[in-house]
Amino acid sequence: MIPLKPLGRFLRPGLLFALSVFLTGCNSAILNPKGQIGHDEKTLLITATVLMLLVVVPVIIMTLTFAWKYRATNTKARYEPKWSHSTAIEVVVWSIPCMIVLVLAVLTWRSSHALDPYRPLDSDKKPVVIEAISLDWKWLFIYPEENIATVNEITFPVDTPLNFKITSDSVMNAFFIPHLGSMIYSMTAMETKLHLIANETGEFPGMSSHYSGAGFSKMHFSAHSVTEAEYQQWLTKVRAESANLDKAAFAALVAEKNHDWHPVTYYGTTEAGLFDWVIAKHMGDNQHYGMKHDHKAMKHDGVEGESHEGHDMQAMSGAHDDAAKLPVHADQPAAADAAHTADEHAAAGHAGHDGSGE
Repeated sequence: MIPLKPLGRFLRPGLLFALSVFLTGCNSAILNPKGQIGHDEKTLLITATVLMLLVVVPVIIMTLTFAWKYRATNTKARYEPKWSHSTAIEVVVWSIPCMIVLVLAVLTWRSSHALDPYRPLDSDKKPVVIEAISLDWKWLFIYPEENIATVNEITFPVDTPLNFKITSDSVMNAFFIPHLGSMIYSMTAMETKLHLIANETGEFPGMSSHYSGAGFSKMHFSAHSVTEAEYQQWLTKVRAESANLDKAAFAALVAEKNHDWHPVTYYGTTEAGLFDWVIAKHMGDNQHYGMKHDHKAMKHDGVEGESHEGHDMQAMSGAHDDAAKLPVHADQPAAADAAHTADEHAAAGHAGHDGSGE
């Protein structure tokens, strides 16, 4: 049997190292939030951890105590080989965990709704809308209300809600600013939402927290929380750039599949509706679930009258016209079949377009 004192001297350095590593995490972004959402999530994390430790710590202590007290060499310990039940022990080991689980359930239910990333934040200030698009391997940010765009950098006024609309032009990714709070995914042909706010000025690192390919490690950006005056100066600086972000410029940016960090880039003007166009261009036939569309052709390439891939609206109209021109007395069945086929094709092309949801 190993003597306790030598064992303690052996374990002490390891315990001190583990404790120092744990305390180092207190300076991490998640435990050092700079926004209200981050503060609420930190409180939830600490509260849930403490509640679970109320079960874990006593179990560990009792396990070590029982192992020591009822060791084979302790002849003074009670020996009851026929013992099988204790009502007091059963009450303790079941009631305490049940109460903790109940508290955690209520806490989780309330916080899940309060910290819903889709839920707008209450504020007297007008929110800043930012459309974020994940590319290979960089972040494109569009300010639709300001008619500007940036790459790998965002700037916003302090104490002002940020309404993020997020999508992807490539594989699935994850948008995350650890100092401000929640993470949410970006996916092609879909729009996710995230509402954040910064309570302090400063520069906060943003990242992609989901592996997306060879340049994933360089897919990070800077988020600057500034005063209102500094924000207006930054807008003026970006608007002074001559570059225009249209579909051609977007295609050129997408073609740059950078494996190193892409430098910050400013676009002084942007083409209207570019974010919606990025979402729409990835929608194939019958893949428009969760979005509302009318039966008009979508402008996938910015050209009026073009429809979804494989669905030519003019061709369908032509099918109806050709069916109407066929002789009724000779080819009446063929005309009816042609019109019926065109109607079925049009109905199938728009199946699922009227699903509800954002």
